[in-house]
Amino acid sequence: MAKKKSKDTKELKAKVKKLRAKVKALKSDLSAAPAPAASAAQTKAKSVTISPLAPAKFPDLPEIAGVEFASAAAGVKYAGRTDVMLARVAPGSSIAGVFTTSSTRAACVLDCQEKLAMRAPAETGAAIIVNSGNANAFTGKSGQESVDKVTGAVAQALDMPISRVFSSSTGVIGEPLPHDKIVAVIDGLTQRLSPAGIEDAARAIMTTDTYPKGAFAEVQGEGGTIKIAGIAKGSGMIAPNMATMLVYIFTDAKITPARLQKMLSRQVGDTFNAITVDSDTSTSDALIVAATGKSDAAEIADLRSEPAKAFEAGLREVMMDLAHQVVKDGEGATKFVEIRVTRARSNEDAHKIAMSIANSPLVKTAIAGEDANWGRVVAAVGKSGAEADRDKLKISFGDMVVAEKGWRVPDYSEEAASAYMKNDELVIGVDLGLGRASKSVWTCDLTHRYIDINADYRS
Repeated sequence: MAKKKSKDTKELKAKVKKLRAKVKALKSDLSAAPAPAASAAQTKAKSVTISPLAPAKFPDLPEIAGVEFASAAAGVKYAGRTDVMLARVAPGSSIAGVFTTSSTRAACVLDCQEKLAMRAPAETGAAIIVNSGNANAFTGKSGQESVDKVTGAVAQALDMPISRVFSSSTGVIGEPLPHDKIVAVIDGLTQRLSPAGIEDAARAIMTTDTYPKGAFAEVQGEGGTIKIAGIAKGSGMIAPNMATMLVYIFTDAKITPARLQKMLSRQVGDTFNAITVDSDTSTSDALIVAATGKSDAAEIADLRSEPAKAFEAGLREVMMDLAHQVVKDGEGATKFVEIRVTRARSNEDAHKIAMSIANSPLVKTAIAGEDANWGRVVAAVGKSGAEADRDKLKISFGDMVVAEKGWRVPDYSEEAASAYMKNDELVIGVDLGLGRASKSVWTCDLTHRYIDINADYRS
């Protein structure tokens, strides 16, 4: 009997030992197994790296009397992401705008253009509602229906005519806008409107941007200070033909819509129409300026007056700052580049050559690789269609002349040119030696990161 118990005990111990070995093996297998794959949204969130050209922080923008902001997460494309912003502008404000010239303009752009052409009663306010994540472009009749639903809900919530509610959408083209999600957050937005909400508004309109963009200026008017503050989004699909991004600028200046529009239109050419990231013009984007008239400064009634010149210079400063920030946040950008063309036969030729260089994939990839390949600049000049003379052409990298009189300069140094290309900010100069016209445009380099971002943009 004792022998049988001893035998049973040994068998039991052996079984326990085997079970322990199996448990140990299973634990080992589990610890070695790869972690569950992240979702596409998680992967995108992890892969976002702030542009190396980004400013140190978002600027401390002044509050503009007569303007309030609010933002919300409506889930237009990603759950939990702030993607809608609302701005309310005081009654009596002047509104001006410029828009994409694309022949496939989105419904919101067409709607804004139609509304700006209307004469607005002086006592009515205005509002701007913007969503990211969906461009509402190439969506047929449903596109306008979505615009009407969204702007109608804002008009009702803020008690203003629908003709004074302007909307913008940015994101994927060809997908119906889930306007019900936006309408659902409008009441909450109206309850949270605040003059201090402009930074959150800047974040709400971002798509592939890596940082929110803001700029401001203060100018002396007649009898008081005039404040100007603006926000923008833009990173890819950036090329001139205004607009190529979303930009909203607010000021407390007293100025009529016609005078404000004239100033805005005059300053677009050398700011937002002088930048390019990838040569692709957007279907959806806009630049809208609102002037509330709340400044103590006198009305800007004469565009030739000193206060008017100061205000237009301040407006240009904000526009230029925001335009440069868009390029510095170009998808995958590591270099900010000015293409400076001088002594062209005409303004048109200067612009053609500058943009030919700025949009050249060969030039842009050479810049990304810090390769001082000035021959690619020569090729871009030649293909532009503008007048150029080989023997009068002079090419510079910064202050360093690298080629002139039809050949590289006698003291050309590849080492010095390559060292210059390592800078974060570059100037490529092209002196045509033919006339007096000049043009500067701004671009960025073209890196593999641009491909990574755009290869799976819809996922």
